[in-house]
Amino acid sequence: KFRLSTPVYKELKPIPWGQLEDIKDEPDIASIMRSFYSEDSALKVMLEILGKMNLNDLALRLNKDLQWSNHIFNFSCKKYRDVQRQIKSRLKEKFQCIFETLPKQGKTIFLNDIYTELYITEAGNGGVNNEHAIRQIETEFWKNASPEHTIKCSDIFKPLPSQRKHIRTVLTRGIAGIGKTVSVQKFVLDWAEERENQDMDFVFTLPFRDLNRMKEKQCSLIQLIHRHFPEIKEMEKILWENLKTVFILDGLDECRLPLNFKDNETWSDATETTTVDVLLTNLITGNLLPSALLWITSRPAATNQIPPDCIQQLTEVRGFNDAQKEEYFTKRFSNKVLGNKIFEHIKTSRTLFIMCHIPIFCWISAAVLEKLIDEEVNNEIPQTLTQMYTHFLLIQISLKKQKYQGNYVRNSKLLLKEDKEMILKLGELSFHGLEKGKLIFYEDDLESYGIDVQNKNVLHPYYGVEKQEQCEVTNKHDVKEEKNNIFQMCKFIHRLSKRKRASLPTLHKSAIYLALLSENGHLDLFLRFLLGFSLESNQTLLEGLLTSTRNANWSAKVTVKYIKKTIKVDYPPDRIINFFHCLNELNDHSLVAEIQTYLKARNLTDTKLEPYQCSALSFVLLTKEDFYWTRTYLCKCVANILLSSMGRLDSCNLRDSSFELVASALKVTNHVRELNLSYNVLRDTGLTFLARQLSSPHCRLQTLRLGNCCLTEVCCGDLALLLRFELRELELRDNDLKDSGVKLLCGGLEDPKCGLQRLG
Repeated sequence: KFRLSTPVYKELKPIPWGQLEDIKDEPDIASIMRSFYSEDSALKVMLEILGKMNLNDLALRLNKDLQWSNHIFNFSCKKYRDVQRQIKSRLKEKFQCIFETLPKQGKTIFLNDIYTELYITEAGNGGVNNEHAIRQIETEFWKNASPEHTIKCSDIFKPLPSQRKHIRTVLTRGIAGIGKTVSVQKFVLDWAEERENQDMDFVFTLPFRDLNRMKEKQCSLIQLIHRHFPEIKEMEKILWENLKTVFILDGLDECRLPLNFKDNETWSDATETTTVDVLLTNLITGNLLPSALLWITSRPAATNQIPPDCIQQLTEVRGFNDAQKEEYFTKRFSNKVLGNKIFEHIKTSRTLFIMCHIPIFCWISAAVLEKLIDEEVNNEIPQTLTQMYTHFLLIQISLKKQKYQGNYVRNSKLLLKEDKEMILKLGELSFHGLEKGKLIFYEDDLESYGIDVQNKNVLHPYYGVEKQEQCEVTNKHDVKEEKNNIFQMCKFIHRLSKRKRASLPTLHKSAIYLALLSENGHLDLFLRFLLGFSLESNQTLLEGLLTSTRNANWSAKVTVKYIKKTIKVDYPPDRIINFFHCLNELNDHSLVAEIQTYLKARNLTDTKLEPYQCSALSFVLLTKEDFYWTRTYLCKCVANILLSSMGRLDSCNLRDSSFELVASALKVTNHVRELNLSYNVLRDTGLTFLARQLSSPHCRLQTLRLGNCCLTEVCCGDLALLLRFELRELELRDNDLKDSGVKLLCGGLEDPKCGLQRLG
C-alpha cells in the first residue's frame, strides 16, 4: 500500500493514502488499482512494485503470463477480423444483385445501381388493417408525406429525433410487394460493403422461410447461426455477449413455427441445445443474447404474433412516393429515353400510377412496357390493371420457353394453349386460397389440385419452387395475390364457356354479389380482373385459354348497365368506389364524366350529396389529377374517410377550420370504425365540429386518435360527452389538457354509459 501511494511512474499519479489506509484484503487492493488506473497501467505499476520488492521471479512469471494473454488476444482479434471479412464477402455476393425474372444474357442488375430509397415511417400502434392491400394503397395515396419523419433503412436501429430510448428490436410491417425484403437486402449490403453501420460486429440473416425447415430439429443458437454461416465455427468460444450482433428475421408472415411465447421455457445459454422455437422466442424476448439487435419484417396481419412489450420500434414500409416512382424508372433503365417514355406512359393512367406506389408493381410495369415498346407493339400498351397483368403472364410463359426449351414464341395463343392445363389448375388453387386468405402454398396444396411439383420447368413462370426437407413449395419471388387472380379469372371464364345456358353477364352479377358480401374487400381486385377479362381486347390476348370470345362487347355493355344501377344502391362507400374501378377496367368512363360535370358546376360545401355521389367524388379525386377546385385538398381528406373503415388523416396539415368538412363527411357514412387525426392543428373549435357528428346515434366510431392536436382543457367537456357513446379507445397524448381538463374526463369515465377500454 505504501508503494502504491508513492510515485512509481512519472506519468502515473500515486493512489492517495486515504483510499488505501483502511484496505486489508488483496482483492480490494486489486479492485482499487483497476478503478484508479487503466488495465494496462495497473499491470505496469504491479510489475514495477514487484521489482522494487525484489520479487523478481514473481514479476517474471507475471510478465510471461501477460505476454501469452496478449498473444491469445491478438490471435482472437485476427480470427475475429478474418471471420468478419468472410461473412461480409458471403453477404456481398448474395445480396449485391437484384434477380429479375430472366436477366438478359450477360446482363447483371446490381442493387446499388437501381435501389430507390423507400418511404419508411414510424408506425402507429393501432389495430391491424384487415382491408385488401390494394384498397390500403389507394387510401394511403392521400397521405401527405412531408410532415412525417422518414427513416432510411440503414438507420432502422437509430432512435427518432423525438425519442430517448435504446432500440433493441425493430418490427417493420408492410403489405406484400412493398419492399420489406429489398430494404433488408440493402441494409445488409451496405454493412458488407462497409458503407454503413460499421459499429456492428456481425449481421446474420435468418429468414423465417429457412427457419421453417428446422421446425422439428434441436440445436443451440450458435449451431443455428453456424448452419447458415459456417464461417463462425472458428469463433465458437468467443463471448458473443461482448459483440454487437444483428439478427434479421425476414418474413414473419411465412413462419410455420408456433412461436409459443407464453409456454416456452426460459433459455439464456447460446451454446445449449433446444428447439428452434424456444431459441427464437427467447432471442426475441431478450433472454438469449440480450446485447443483440433484432430486425423482424412482416405483413401486417402477422405482426400480432410478437408480444408488444418485446418491440421497441414499430415501423412501416409505405412504398414509393411520387418522386421515388420517377427515380425508380430513371435508375431501372440504362437507356434514359426508354425509362422516361415508360414513366410518362404510366402517368397517363392514374390507376397504374397509383399502383406504382408498390415497388413490385413498378418492376412488373417496367418488364411489360420495356418488352412491348422494344417490340414496337404500341397498340397493346396496357392502360388498366387487367391488361398489365395479362401481358405479364404472357411474358413469364415466354421466358419459360426461352429458358428451358430454347425457343422464343411471341404468339400469345400458342403460348397459352400449351400451358392451359397448368394455368387453370393454378387458377383453381389460387381462388380457393384467396377465399381462405392463403397466399403461400406448399407441396401438398399443389398435389391436391393435380399439379406435378417435381416438374419445376412447368411451374417456373408462376411460382418459385423450393424443395425442402418438409417438401415445402413456396412463392419464391413473393408472387402476389393479384397475379393469382389472373389464373382464377381464366378458370372462371373457361368454366362458363362450357355452360350453354349461362351468360357472361350472369357470371358478372354473381361475382358482384360475392364481392359485396366479402367482409374486408378481399374480393375487390378479383372482381376488377374478372370484369376486365370480359373486354374483347383482353379476351383476344387469352385466346389460348378461352374457347369462345363471342358477344364480348355485348356482355360488357350489359354489365356496365348493371353496375351503374348497383352504384346508386345504399352499399358501403368503399364498395361503391370499387365499382367505379370496375367501370374503369371495362373502359367505361361515362358515369364518372357525368358526375364530374355535376360536381364542377356546384359549390360542394353548400350542396347535399347523395352517398353514391360522395363515393364518386372520392373516385374522381383519386383518379383525375386535373380535377381541381379551391378546397381540393380538404375534399381529398373527405375521400380518405370514405375509402376505408380506418380513416387515417394523421399528419395532413389540417387546421381547425377544415374539420367542419371532415365532420360533414361522417354524416354520409356509418362505416368508419377508427379515425386518426393526430398531428393536425385541430384545436378546441375543430373538436366541437367533430363532437356534434360523433355523438350522433348513427356514428359507429370505436377508436379516435387525437395525439398532438393542440387541444386544451376547454374541449374536455365535449370529449367527456363522447365517452357515453360507442367509443372504446381514445388517444390524447401530447395535448395541454391541464388538471381541470383531466377532471372533466374523469367525470365522463364515471358515467354508467361509458364503454371506454383504453385512454392514452
